[in-house]
Amino acid sequence: MTSEATNNYAGFIWSVADLLRGVYKQSEYGRVILPLTVLRRLDCVLEPTKAAVLEADETLPVTLQNRDPVLYQASGQSFYNTSHHTFATLLSDHDHVAGHLRNYIAGFSDSARDIVDKFNFESQIERLDSHNLLYLVVSKFAEIDLSPDAVSNLEMGYLYEELIRKFSELSNETAGEHFTPREVIRLMVNLLFREDDELLTRRGVVKTLLDPACGTGGMLSIAEDYLRDLNPDGELLVFGQEVNAETYATCRADMLIKGLEADNIRFGNSFDNDQHVGQRFDYLLANPPFGVKWAMVADFVRDEHADRGFAGRFGAGLPRIKDGSFLFLQHMISKMKRPDEGGARLAIVFNGSPLFNGGAGSGESEIRRWIIESDMLEAVVALPDQLFYNTGISTYFWVVTNRKEPRRRGKVQLIDVRESYTKLRKSLGQKRKEIAAEQIDDITRLYGAFQEGPRSKIFSNESFGFLRITVERPLQLRWEITEDTLAIVESHKAVAKLDSEVREALLDTLRERLGDEFESEDAVQALVRAAASPAAGTKVAAIGKAVAGALAIRDPSAPVQVDRRGNPQPDPELRDHENVPLPPMPVTFEADPTARIDTIEYRTAISDHLDVEILPYVSDAWHDPGNTKIGYEIPVTRHFYTYTPPPPIEETDAEILALETEIQALLLEVTA
Repeated sequence: MTSEATNNYAGFIWSVADLLRGVYKQSEYGRVILPLTVLRRLDCVLEPTKAAVLEADETLPVTLQNRDPVLYQASGQSFYNTSHHTFATLLSDHDHVAGHLRNYIAGFSDSARDIVDKFNFESQIERLDSHNLLYLVVSKFAEIDLSPDAVSNLEMGYLYEELIRKFSELSNETAGEHFTPREVIRLMVNLLFREDDELLTRRGVVKTLLDPACGTGGMLSIAEDYLRDLNPDGELLVFGQEVNAETYATCRADMLIKGLEADNIRFGNSFDNDQHVGQRFDYLLANPPFGVKWAMVADFVRDEHADRGFAGRFGAGLPRIKDGSFLFLQHMISKMKRPDEGGARLAIVFNGSPLFNGGAGSGESEIRRWIIESDMLEAVVALPDQLFYNTGISTYFWVVTNRKEPRRRGKVQLIDVRESYTKLRKSLGQKRKEIAAEQIDDITRLYGAFQEGPRSKIFSNESFGFLRITVERPLQLRWEITEDTLAIVESHKAVAKLDSEVREALLDTLRERLGDEFESEDAVQALVRAAASPAAGTKVAAIGKAVAGALAIRDPSAPVQVDRRGNPQPDPELRDHENVPLPPMPVTFEADPTARIDTIEYRTAISDHLDVEILPYVSDAWHDPGNTKIGYEIPVTRHFYTYTPPPPIEETDAEILALETEIQALLLEVTA
């Protein structure tokens, strides 16, 4: 089926929604259309063997407990329906369509009933029937041929997703939470399996794949098709979990129809209701929602992080509450087969935030540090913008593995394919671009070559790390009573709370000394004690500190202030932070990197940075070793930036002159 044919099918089904106007809001159309589309598809798939199933059901003893094996065999599918109704016979009695439809749904095997239940379709049957719409809507669906001969499994996936996209737009939902453009999935799958072609072509090979945010199952389907095309004797067992009930039901229906193990698709939130506890997989794929808050599961996630550490899923750190992307990645890494089990590979779609959000020592930075220092990050691919249906932002996908091939060990490949796209003739939501098949092949070759070039950069792991050092400058103060500093004293809360006589005595003393300077804070304190004590009582020390702070003036020619040990005091207002590149040496992950910061190599890197970048400009600066942190970020755009010089000044002047002439001509037309 061509994309045009898919759109025609979607258009016809969409037209059924016109019947719902007035009874349903536009945002509610999907509650009717999606479950009926799934039911019609199931009905068409079962139609060729319907008579055989009914015959088998009638011949089975009533007392037989497990009827499934016989009925599965009769239907030729992993589900069946023992109701005597089909979509055609549902309409045999205009006044009893609701009863017929309920009987028809009740006839499905448990594996299919779970799908219908997740749609909560019973309430829609009542609503449609009460408004005399049920017969009209069902009759429209009975006209559609959704048999596998007319609509293949792949095409049916496109059809589901096109409908979901339309309904998501109407309800202002994010379609990106449900599915990913198929060409993006193909590219991800190509790169995920790129290093394993030899392994995957072995006769009888069986591998497993998990998508913990599977939506309608597009990633699972494409990956399963890939392995089947590559190796007809191989098998990819796909697993998924989805938190949205309707998309879960759609995915499960798709798996049933394809003859895959639908029970491997589980319902629930992957963070606090992990449905694959204890399981590990060969491959993992995901396109988690961009920038989604994880506040609803925050208590559960924080408890697991605190109680289990690296024995749980979130040991490396927790991202900010407003973006759970890194929670998905850590969850997926915990599901990877360990190296002694053969290892695993995963690919995940992100927006730009996980590349650089969070400073050194933050949750995001610590997660990046763990992944890179553990030598798990294999590649980051920068994709074109406007690829997704619900957002036009730039996206990236990460390839992560715990079994890098030898040439990739200790290295990360950055790939820039932001210009590898074809413009769509007609926009689909915010999707205005796609990656064509030949471009997917080109990117796959670029990835597999693992060579430096304009679109491919290769870096050592430590290239993405840095030491965040704190650079201090000495505090240089003098104390002077001026009109401005006296006004600050008068407005200070501690002074305002004094008894009026004490306050006036203190302020009179300061006014008499207007213009005086003091060499130290102690001299100011002595003046305050003389003016306010003993009437100020125990408050005199606090008053002295407040007055000294108000009279203090920063002055680069003033004496450097020192602590009790004679060390210079740092000036908080002059404090600065510098990023020092990690020294070029192999780095392995340590949960606590503090000891590493004190090594000769790291101390030398900091010292060299100070000598070259800081001290020639501020000779009195020093760094505070107690505040040094290790950070990681992946500045993809910076590494592929190409400087474009501005045009000559003469050319710019000519453009400005031409614009001025054009504006003057337009003004003359208006005023003429």
